[in-house]
Amino acid sequence: MVNYTINDIAVILNSSKIFDEDRKIAHLLIDSRTIYFPSSSLFFALVGTRKNGHQFIQDLYEKGVRSFVISDFVDKNLYPDAQFIEVTDTLIALQQLAAHWRRQFHIPVIGITGSNGKTIVKEWLYQLLHEDFNIVRSPKSYNSQIGVPLSVWQMNDQHSLAIFEAGISLPNEMQRLEKVIAPTIGIFTNIGEAHSEGFLSIRQKIDEKLQLFVHSDLLIYCSDNDVIKDAVTFFINNVRSVNTISIFSWGKNPADKLQVTHIEKRASQTIIQAFFNNNSTRQLIECVIPFTDEASVENAITCLCLLLHLGVDIALIKERMSYLRNVEMRLALKQGNNNCSIINDSYSADINSLVIALNFLQQQQQHAKRTLILSDILQSGKSSDELYRDVAQILEQKNINQLIGIGPEISKHASVFNKIAKTVFFPSTAAFKEQFHTIHFFDETILLKGARIFEFEQIGHLLE
Repeated sequence: MVNYTINDIAVILNSSKIFDEDRKIAHLLIDSRTIYFPSSSLFFALVGTRKNGHQFIQDLYEKGVRSFVISDFVDKNLYPDAQFIEVTDTLIALQQLAAHWRRQFHIPVIGITGSNGKTIVKEWLYQLLHEDFNIVRSPKSYNSQIGVPLSVWQMNDQHSLAIFEAGISLPNEMQRLEKVIAPTIGIFTNIGEAHSEGFLSIRQKIDEKLQLFVHSDLLIYCSDNDVIKDAVTFFINNVRSVNTISIFSWGKNPADKLQVTHIEKRASQTIIQAFFNNNSTRQLIECVIPFTDEASVENAITCLCLLLHLGVDIALIKERMSYLRNVEMRLALKQGNNNCSIINDSYSADINSLVIALNFLQQQQQHAKRTLILSDILQSGKSSDELYRDVAQILEQKNINQLIGIGPEISKHASVFNKIAKTVFFPSTAAFKEQFHTIHFFDETILLKGARIFEFEQIGHLLE
């Protein structure tokens, strides 16, 4: 849980302003449309090509926000009890604050870049490792100059592993993201098409992306691409010549840390055989994944490399790889029973992804009624009382007509949801399934949002 005060942040951002009131800041805002906790939010007035965040300060002030980071002139007399931190560039200030927060944590942090596959690899690593670590990761595809600092801001002292994406479109952008993520482990997925808008050449693009790993301890990449291999070699010998970095390469070469010797595609699965060259030993590994496309095979091998590096038991790796699930890149509607529409986001539950899913739910206009089926939210870094008060506050603003809570913790806090028109709670998914016949879903949009252990896919099958 972030515990900075407005004065702490002013010091971090090198502001000369000292405030009389030591207001606590827990939430960062960049969008005036998504305000859930105004009194503890700090708004960064970002200046873009189409919109200028300074134009929304009055609206935010009227909604209860009192802390702002600005770079343009603002008549402070119009906002008598507001606090303004003045900076030269609000985007740089946002990144600077997130970088400072990142430095408070000493856990493995995985930074992923490449042209394609970043989000798939991140989500598959979560699927493969969430039983072993309390993982914080980028929501959806938050990998931009704005998305990365917002992702890193989620870190708290309950987390034991972080996984963040980094995407760039122009030279000299990655250095800024590297300071924010500061990955201890780097993953380079691939480089994509020959045409590289914003870059003079493929090599320039690779060199720029490798800047994410200037302080990393380990780099995972595929050595089969000669351009990437040459760029990595140059990076190691020149950019990283002062401090060493370990390399975990995979490919067809016997010198690779993971030598892939056989890939066999069948009707709906792929068998991957490889030798793991671990110090003086050479271990044969065979995995089966439920995908056959080239990209999925590459992404799965990349994930395999990280699991081997982390020392996950080989038998566990084989079992978990066989259960890899498809990653929905965007939330999507499915037709359900009784003229219902289903939004199935049922493999993770945290505050940030809940807000994203609720925003998508709010956009749906085909049904007047909106129902949320929500599991316990695990390892949030907040006390249960604070967590479910926050969830209730968010749901009230999203006009949820019915809440179905599943899990012992959310059931224990049922009373905080008293402003929602209709609520019902169950201690487990099994208990909900037993009573499913008594709940009549009809002509409504239903959002499924559950932590993986609650197996909400079972509920999805009942509704679809």
